[in-house]
Amino acid sequence: MKPLNKYIDHTNLKPSATRADIEKLCAEARKYDFASVCINPCNVPLAKELLAGSDVKVCTVIGFPLGQNRTSLKVAETELAYADGCDEFDMVINTGRLKDGDTKYVKDEIEAVVAAAKGRTVKVIIETGLLTDEEKACATRIACEAGADFVKTCTGFTQGAATVDDIKLMKANLSGNAKLKASAGIRTREAALALIEAGAERLGTSAGCAIVEG
Repeated sequence: MKPLNKYIDHTNLKPSATRADIEKLCAEARKYDFASVCINPCNVPLAKELLAGSDVKVCTVIGFPLGQNRTSLKVAETELAYADGCDEFDMVINTGRLKDGDTKYVKDEIEAVVAAAKGRTVKVIIETGLLTDEEKACATRIACEAGADFVKTCTGFTQGAATVDDIKLMKANLSGNAKLKASAGIRTREAALALIEAGAERLGTSAGCAIVEG
């Protein structure tokens, strides 16, 4: 197990996040040497500036939080964030298309974002709180086949939160080199460690400082 801090994507995706909030987030990320900060696309240039010289990566979200944008817009978001120097991209799938059984659409869209990321890390949010177990398994397999680096549980902006059972289910359906990110509702060190034990390689949380401090 790597140090707990290196599992954490230190997150502020609030629509009300100010420049001061992002400055605070990045200062905390530097202090605790987190894996990344996860922020909205408009804040990527600021975060890159604030984290220059550190090994904390800058992560942004694509098609967030609903995943209902056109594929071309998700690709454009990825390309713009890439040009801003973003290191990692957490994209939301189109949950409705998955529930329709249109797996080709879902896979093609992930592949398009992966291509736009040009080798940088892509994490695919399947929004577990809206899916049946069968759909969670299906979405995980599709994401792996489409070249995702991580499959991620939730946005935290709809129902549901990261659970040990979902991480175990998703892990059973991983293929290739894909890993798992647990996100939403992770508030304590105990919860974080349980999700890591179940198979999560990253944790998306706004409570990173409290988790590391125990």
